[in-house]
Amino acid sequence: MMMMVLLMVVLVLEDDLAELASQQYFVDYGSEMILERLLNLVPTYIPDREITPLRTLEKWAQLAIAAHKKGIYAQRRTDAQKVKEDVVNYARFKWPLLFSRFYEAYKFSGPSLPKNDVIVAVNWTGVYFVDEQEQVLLELSFPEIMAVSSSRGAKLVAPSFTLATIKGDEYTFTSSNAEDIRDLVVTFLEGLRKRSKYVVALQDNPSPAGEESGFLSFAKGDLIILDHDTGEQVMNSGWANGINERTKQRGDFPTDCVYVMPTVTMPPREIVALVTMTPDQRQDVIRLLQLRTAEPEVRAKPYTLEEFSYDYFRPPPKHTLSRVMVSKARGKDRLWSHTREPLKQALLKKILGSEELSQEACMAFIAMLKYMGDYPSKRMRSVNELTDQIFEGALKAEPLKDEVYVQILKQLTDNHIRYSEERGWELLWLCTGLFPPSNILLPHVQRFLQSRKHCPLAIDCLQRLQKALRNGSRKYPPHLVEVEAIQHKTTQIFHKVYFPDDTDEAFEVESSTKAKDFCQNIAARLLLKSSEGFSLFVKIADKVISVPENDFFFDFVRHLTDWIKKARPVKDGIVPSLTYQVFFMKKLWTTTVPGKDPMADSIFHYYQELPKYLRGYHKCTREEVLQLGALIYRAKFEEDKSYFPSIPKLLRELVPQDLIRQISPDDWKRSIVAYFNKHAGKSKEDAKLAFLKLIFKWPTFGSAFFEVKQTTEPNFPEILLIAINKYGVSLIDPRTKDILTTHPFTKISNWSSGNTYFHITIGNLVRGSKLLCETSLGYKMDDLLTSYISQMLTAMSKQRSSRSGK
Repeated sequence: MMMMVLLMVVLVLEDDLAELASQQYFVDYGSEMILERLLNLVPTYIPDREITPLRTLEKWAQLAIAAHKKGIYAQRRTDAQKVKEDVVNYARFKWPLLFSRFYEAYKFSGPSLPKNDVIVAVNWTGVYFVDEQEQVLLELSFPEIMAVSSSRGAKLVAPSFTLATIKGDEYTFTSSNAEDIRDLVVTFLEGLRKRSKYVVALQDNPSPAGEESGFLSFAKGDLIILDHDTGEQVMNSGWANGINERTKQRGDFPTDCVYVMPTVTMPPREIVALVTMTPDQRQDVIRLLQLRTAEPEVRAKPYTLEEFSYDYFRPPPKHTLSRVMVSKARGKDRLWSHTREPLKQALLKKILGSEELSQEACMAFIAMLKYMGDYPSKRMRSVNELTDQIFEGALKAEPLKDEVYVQILKQLTDNHIRYSEERGWELLWLCTGLFPPSNILLPHVQRFLQSRKHCPLAIDCLQRLQKALRNGSRKYPPHLVEVEAIQHKTTQIFHKVYFPDDTDEAFEVESSTKAKDFCQNIAARLLLKSSEGFSLFVKIADKVISVPENDFFFDFVRHLTDWIKKARPVKDGIVPSLTYQVFFMKKLWTTTVPGKDPMADSIFHYYQELPKYLRGYHKCTREEVLQLGALIYRAKFEEDKSYFPSIPKLLRELVPQDLIRQISPDDWKRSIVAYFNKHAGKSKEDAKLAFLKLIFKWPTFGSAFFEVKQTTEPNFPEILLIAINKYGVSLIDPRTKDILTTHPFTKISNWSSGNTYFHITIGNLVRGSKLLCETSLGYKMDDLLTSYISQMLTAMSKQRSSRSGK
């Protein structure tokens, strides 16, 4: 715990210092005073500044001896322990501030103090706020403190604590020790209330049966002194007995209409009067009484952008004096407050200089009014049409981000229309997931949210804001899935992900989730040893596209669906419904070794390599084909031999398609069964691993294969099979499966792709050779080549760094 020691100038009377010196001597050496010893000890007993030519060592020794002779402890032969207690009690009453626990803090909000950087001192008399010169800036005795609460804060928001006083003031301070301060003050308040003998009447209570009834009558604000009970009994029982300090009458009274003062001494009359000064304060007291200080909490007054508006909003329109008075009463010129009228200008001064941005801001505000139901809109709209209009401009122009934030906060301030307010919170939730405000506006947005923690979405908005600060801004407006989620009152979005083994699982995806984070979450859930080399793929229409690891997941899907929509014209005014699926698969096989990650082998490697093998892309021997056929059967059916008769019909699932006709179906069956019997007892997982270990020996293991048409290399077949793998780009004869050549990544200088082609340059751009290919999968080849080369460059950079670091 951070504690500051205050070096205070202590003013002590001469007699008191002499008394303390004699007591210290008694503790150290007993009741017998020896002058010579005392003279040697005086410099350690008396502060240096008090030893002067007028008050010499000898003078102080004489004063100490005189104090010793008068001391009760010396006459009654008091033991040293009692003297120590007396010294501590003297100091506790004399210098209460030195008997404090000290904390550093910063005043965040509340009535002004001479300084905002303060030291908080909590002791048995109350809570003090002092500066570095030890000047007391604010002193609150415990009877003056109505409640205390603390907030833990988020990653970029410091923890804070709030003190509510009996005067109705609220002070909020940020401090890394906010919870410690809260707990300490609560401990004092609870302890004092339990031991208290003083309660204040919160309402009138005339005696129902006259003065002789035994019931105590009192008026609101009367101080009642408990007779035999204590505050603890008052807070835990229905009745108590006490004396009305004003009328001096004694009697029983109901405890639910009194407030227990946190004090063991008679509270000042003015403090008692403040308890019931106004209805608002009375309600606070009743609320506090109900909480019984078990978990004191004060709800901060809702924060608004009023203060921010003075410096950063455009000035309100000019009116005559009488008009201003009327406007103020109705709140029409409060630009930071809710309205149902469209804006004619942007709210922020910085936007006004650009007519285009100002117009964009006004259009966004109209869309906001329509979304919140504050502006008539008869036309049926798609779910995210209005949210697109609200956020698109801000995502393209940085100044509009603050404008959108202040527009939403404005519409949530003094908004008494429940539906409108709920829809406004939906927009703020979406906004905090898209981008953060500027550093100037950020603290105001945070304070706005912190002061509305009772609102269901406020805490979630704060958390989303921190993630936006950490991960940066999105590029596209909210995806349909995000808008539908918050409109259905859910802040959790689950997305189904498909795997190569035909299984799928649902994973939570946030607005701030990037593809890399998503991959790591999936890998952790599936117990993979690493997510390295894996990627998310989105299948939409007839395309399967890899999601770049640093892209926001919803941004990528939004961009992809928009792109496909543009490519597909609208027919008869109907926009095509574009559903998509998300797959998680191994993309880069650079470090893949069968057996290294059993779960990855079982779920991904086997099921991704099997289809490529069966399509006949690899060159393999007859014996390897038979071994692999037996292993595939075992991975499918394990020890179940009942499917042996069906092997001739299952050959397309067991043997490469171009080899099936080499021998008869029965010969395939006989040979596969023979190899199957050699591996009796192998489990499905053993069979998968054995399959992978066998094909791992081939140079084409882990390849992505593409059939292309080429016309630039006369020595190569017109139809080529291109394999992209960890070794580079291999050109393969599709008939013989021979590798004609392999171009390592280090030799590839350039490549490009389009809807119908893929071009690659080997060697330098001047003398290099080009391979021009016709293919509809150029986008896949381009992405895969880019990813492998990027991975290679990253690995080389790490190696250089590690070598230079040695």
